[in-house]
Amino acid sequence: MEPVIAVSNLDKTFPVANEDFFALQNIDLQFAPGEFSGIVGPSGSGKTTLLNIMGSLDKATNGKVYFMGDEITSLSAKESAQLRSRKIGFIFQTYNLLPVYTVYENLELPLILLGMSTADKKQAIMESLEWVGLTDKVNSKPAQLSGGQCQRVAIARAMVKKPTVILADEPTANLDSENSHIILKTMKKINDASGSTFIFSTHDDKVIGYLKRKITLVDGGIQQDETF
Repeated sequence: MEPVIAVSNLDKTFPVANEDFFALQNIDLQFAPGEFSGIVGPSGSGKTTLLNIMGSLDKATNGKVYFMGDEITSLSAKESAQLRSRKIGFIFQTYNLLPVYTVYENLELPLILLGMSTADKKQAIMESLEWVGLTDKVNSKPAQLSGGQCQRVAIARAMVKKPTVILADEPTANLDSENSHIILKTMKKINDASGSTFIFSTHDDKVIGYLKRKITLVDGGIQQDETF
């Protein structure tokens, strides 16, 4: 089976003084369709950098990244944006919901970029909100929601276009334990139902407990790759 994402001999460096600092070094990874995986490690280990490169938000210094068999390392900014708009959903720790828009309008924005009809947009939005149990909040604005509800809306927004891959960067960082487990159970349910590949960046033990695969980064290199 062809991997959804494949990373080959990847390095990421940043200039520090007169030297190059390796944020990532010699990374080789593959992710199969439907995985529920996490890149874990302490702060500064390179996990968010790796997630951003796989999501075409950042560029590697050396090496290649393949998405569904296509090499994406050298895509232009426009081509990268098109890939993200169609195939990749992002979940961030800070929600990134637009405060002046309702829940419906926040979910509608990524669909407008795809040129969907009004009827198709409504169906996709309500289906995504049903997944996260928030159909009753469709006309609410983010300020009227709790932190846990905002993160569930962010999950729905990531899923509304039915992406191939969901990249979640510390999605429970701003949540208490109860809401963290609600969020994680919701994402696992969506993973089982949709077949989308979920890849987390995290150092939260609660998240790690739900993973089916744990890739540990230390000082920019892979220390361990475990499947459960």
